Amino acid sequence: MASDAPALVIAVPGTAAADQARVADEIAAIASLSCPGVDVRVGYLGGDSPSLADCLAGQQDPGHQAGSPDGAGGLTAVVVPLLLSPLPAADTAMAQAVSRVHDQALLAAHLGPHPMVAEALHARLAEAGLARQLRSSGLSLSTGSHGVLVLSGYGEAAARDAAVAAVFLASRLSVPTTAAAISDPASISAGITRLQQAGADHPAISPCIIGPEVPAQELQSLASRLGAPLAPPLGAHHAIGQMVAMRYGAALASLSLAG
Repeated sequence: MASDAPALVIAVPGTAAADQARVADEIAAIASLSCPGVDVRVGYLGGDSPSLADCLAGQQDPGHQAGSPDGAGGLTAVVVPLLLSPLPAADTAMAQAVSRVHDQALLAAHLGPHPMVAEALHARLAEAGLARQLRSSGLSLSTGSHGVLVLSGYGEAAARDAAVAAVFLASRLSVPTTAAAISDPASISAGITRLQQAGADHPAISPCIIGPEVPAQELQSLASRLGAPLAPPLGAHHAIGQMVAMRYGAALASLSLAG
């Protein structure tokens, strides 16, 4: 990257609680490996510090004139949402923070949908003993559960993206796999029914969630009610950090093409 490349600011929903800060910092470190020389920062949408607004204010160029037609030359930061899918409240907060620094910041796309999400889901299932590690062929059979319920975060967009991830995951595991939304009890019941009809009497839950966007206790409560084993959220899996770097690069590429 050029020495004057814009900062990569990861926008995290929620506050800098201890568990969330650990995940965000690890993801930032992974993204840094793909963006050598880039200043990578983490800003939270909730709480006082370190807030996304503060991160962007710290990147402002006081000599820059708003609306100046200098393309990437006037850009000081690219904001990448730490979200797989659109989330209205978070998206609004990010857009407002970016608008305050005028054209010095650019808001990148959400991380999903992407085949790498299925890679991360598979890895978390394997860590929990609910799937075998990848073989050289790239395929693996699930053990014990014989089925997977891919659980999305909040919102219709998240549900649609989780359905895409479930298709990719099914091709990796070769077992019944379907998606449901954590905010929609009817979709969860329907998903369990579909898996049972496919012969998966004891499905596992695979959260299609990075972590900060959904309280951990909500996932655990659902798993307890269903009596189903629960894989960890995606968290700081290397695929998430790589996707953050990819969205940063794609945002800069789109700006260059537009210019």
